[in-house]
Amino acid sequence: QVQLVESGGGSVQAGGSLKLSCAGPGYIFSSCGMGWYRQAPGKDRELVSTISSDGATRYADSVKGRFTISQDNAKDTLYLQMNSLKTEDTAVYYCKAECSNHDGLWGSFWGQGTQVTVSS
Repeated sequence: QVQLVESGGGSVQAGGSLKLSCAGPGYIFSSCGMGWYRQAPGKDRELVSTISSDGATRYADSVKGRFTISQDNAKDTLYLQMNSLKTEDTAVYYCKAECSNHDGLWGSFWGQGTQVTVSS
């Protein structure tokens, strides 16, 4: 089964930076669109950023200009560089793979999440 493992979360003061990583099988990065989601306490899980297999990226308005999504296929890793962190960025962050081929969608997979806490 596909296993995605996030790392890099932690506690940081507002204005600081963190870089999250999500490791997965190598074939995921050639076959799947990848994304980062987050869920704050008492809130629904929300989309943060996505990157397609060809490198096209999208960001939620709330993080645009502060976060950068990227992937390194040689390391089988997805990244989320988070700068200028705000207290409202506090959440559990999850990576997701959404995978399709010429037959259509064949899989959607989530990591177990990593906690990001931003304090004032």
